[in-house]
Amino acid sequence: MSNTEIVKRLYAGFASADLPVVLADMSPEIEWTEAEGYPYAGTFHGPQAIVDGVFVKLASEWNDYRAVPDRYVSEGDEVIALGHYSGTFKTTMKSFRAPFVHAWTILDGKIVRFVQYVDTVLVQRALA
Repeated sequence: MSNTEIVKRLYAGFASADLPVVLADMSPEIEWTEAEGYPYAGTFHGPQAIVDGVFVKLASEWNDYRAVPDRYVSEGDEVIALGHYSGTFKTTMKSFRAPFVHAWTILDGKIVRFVQYVDTVLVQRALA
């Protein structure tokens, strides 16, 4: 399976809310960085930290939260996904749509690093 196929499978897991598929190709030592200014900003180490620090919050605080890639660029161990987020924040009932760039690093078939780039102002507007 190519690195791009690994990343595509992860997004398919997100789309179907299938957490085992999302986690299947993550290294136990994965480093996951959410952008500064994003509601869950910070760097998380290991799949369980990502689940607790990001995924549980997305599932409990948002309605219809989506991360939809529009295209991929791949070179060597790196896969870049360009796409958009959307969702409605439950507390304010405000919706948003924001472009993202996700940088994935895959080594020996396992995702070892994720870095998020997003227009956090668009996300923050949904929170206020």
